[in-house]
Amino acid sequence: MPLMELHVFVRFHVREGAEKSAGEALGEVVPLSRAEAGCVQIHAYRSKNDARLFYIHSIWKDDEAFEIHAKMPHTVRFLEKMSALTDQPRELTRTQMIG
Repeated sequence: MPLMELHVFVRFHVREGAEKSAGEALGEVVPLSRAEAGCVQIHAYRSKNDARLFYIHSIWKDDEAFEIHAKMPHTVRFLEKMSALTDQPRELTRTQMIG
């Protein structure tokens, strides 16, 4: 069976007043993640309806590439920063495209 790309969706809701810091943290981690060998694509988003709601959608060549990414120093630092900014648990969903 061929390797399937892994699509990952992550949701962050930050506390009031943390919007700028969250945007800056995303602005730092996205280019570093994009440069990883296993990263096919990664983008960060901010909700139009809730300025405190942020998302990352990333595509990885496979599960192993994402596992490597999760342990990278820039990823660990980013998650530590975001954990200090969020007011709800982070939601992460791993998916495969079906159509």
